[in-house]
Amino acid sequence: MSTSTPSQTVGPFFGYALPYAAGPEVVPGWRPDAIRVRGRVLDGAGQPVPDALLEIWQADETGEIPRRPGGIARSGHDFSGFGRCGTDADGGYWFSTVKPGAVGAGAPYIAVLVFARGLLKPVFTRLYFPEDAAAHADDPLLADVPGARRATLIAEREGERRYRFDIHLQGERETVFLGF
Repeated sequence: MSTSTPSQTVGPFFGYALPYAAGPEVVPGWRPDAIRVRGRVLDGAGQPVPDALLEIWQADETGEIPRRPGGIARSGHDFSGFGRCGTDADGGYWFSTVKPGAVGAGAPYIAVLVFARGLLKPVFTRLYFPEDAAAHADDPLLADVPGARRATLIAEREGERRYRFDIHLQGERETVFLGF
């Protein structure tokens, strides 16, 4: 007689080895074209998720996707298109990066992966920028998202070169996640 073993979620373990000191700095904050993206990861009850890990992947300011060998160590001027940040006790995260240019016919965006307790696999979403509203109308992915849900993919502008993008894993304000 065989006994089934129940599936298990992984974590929390993100505090070891995955986050690294320069992970949130896709570009150094002193660069004149640097932007700051911050936000919180929240569960279905609106409570912070203090042990989540976010990764971002993006094109550079001209819309070029980096294809050269990259790494987690940057020389201060290089742009790898990749960043990683663990959340703090309030579910907060931040990235210093550049505003991406459009890739193809779509609107500029940053791809966001969220790893968190209770998830067997990361969830994928996109962060779009509010000032690109005209380009949002022609974006193929946004066109497939119901109008009432599109706002969950658009960051809020908090000032000059500053954006806020909260991610709700479940509930009434759940962020739109993409299936692959």
